[in-house]
Amino acid sequence: MEIFATITVILLLLLAAATIAALLRDGRGHTPPVSSHEEWSALDLPSTSYTLRIF
Repeated sequence: MEIFATITVILLLLLAAATIAALLRDGRGHTPPVSSHEEWSALDLPSTSYTLRIF
């Protein structure tokens, strides 16, 4: 029973260490810059909100 508890604790510690390591590495890769070449437009969306137009 003590061996089972020891193995369980070791596995939980390894799982916690792997999770922390993955969280620290996440997001450190190459992310290209977001560039927009066209001017933004709402296309056919109304300029007023729907709730104001129903009255």
